[in-house]
Amino acid sequence: MVELIGWASSLILLITLMRQVCTQWRTCATAGVSKWLFIGQLAASVGYIVYSYLLHNWVYVSSNIAILFTACAGEAIYLRNRKIAAARISNTVTGESSTA
Repeated sequence: MVELIGWASSLILLITLMRQVCTQWRTCATAGVSKWLFIGQLAASVGYIVYSYLLHNWVYVSSNIAILFTACAGEAIYLRNRKIAAARISNTVTGESSTA
């Protein structure tokens, strides 16, 4: 039963993070998203992976590996969205259209 609580909690957290990353992908939004959030999440995930491994807690080893991949995807999407936003601003300033 204890393991089930851990797995369920990890699944809820992972679904929540994945939903945020999907929203960022779909909306191409960068407002309110800090690169430091993902840097902190990466650092914390690596620390938790090592810590959980040393304790032989496989629920949290696997959960934090999944969260680490989610953070990497989120950072990649954030950078992509910033690039798209910069291109839109550049096109607006130069008067170019993105529909060629």
